[in-house]
Amino acid sequence: MTESRMSETYDRNCTNCPRLAELLADVQERYPEYHARPVPSFGRTSPRLLIVGLLLYETLHAIGIASRPQSISVDDGLELAGTRITNAVKCLPPQNKPVAAEVNACASKFLVHELAEVNRDGGVLLALGGISHKAIIRTLGLRQADYRFAHAAEHHLPDGRVLVDSYHCSRYNTSTRRLTPDMFMHAVERAARLAQVGRFAS
Repeated sequence: MTESRMSETYDRNCTNCPRLAELLADVQERYPEYHARPVPSFGRTSPRLLIVGLLLYETLHAIGIASRPQSISVDDGLELAGTRITNAVKCLPPQNKPVAAEVNACASKFLVHELAEVNRDGGVLLALGGISHKAIIRTLGLRQADYRFAHAAEHHLPDGRVLVDSYHCSRYNTSTRRLTPDMFMHAVERAARLAQVGRFAS
């Protein structure tokens, strides 16, 4: 990705959301070794599959998308096949709960460009959690009422792409068994199959 295109999907110095910027500044002061910055996207440009939300690389490795089961550092050589990972909100929010204004600010500045890059011929969007689902629908200018979030739901979008939903693989969801490993794998595999990436590549 060229420097000009990168600036559309990531700004490590972004401070558009005062609450998030204040939190990151505090983290940076207390833990100088941490990456107290917005989180960059990772993976292929013009992907067939865009995952919106944090994801376990072990799951992607199991279905042939990630070259390694875990990421240790930015230069560890991990690669993704036909896939890109981004976030609805690039900065760490307090209690991991962004407010609507923060989601909207990040979507209008960054997510809109990430979505524009996804292949229109068989491209798939995988939303991990309701926040990511709503951010995608809003950013695409669609009505939330027409695309209800539900685990493993598939939504055929007007532009020909498909949106697949999954509960987020948060500690709360997994510990309460709202989301089991089999449920999560099923949703990710379905998205990969539709996008024809990983072991489902044609």
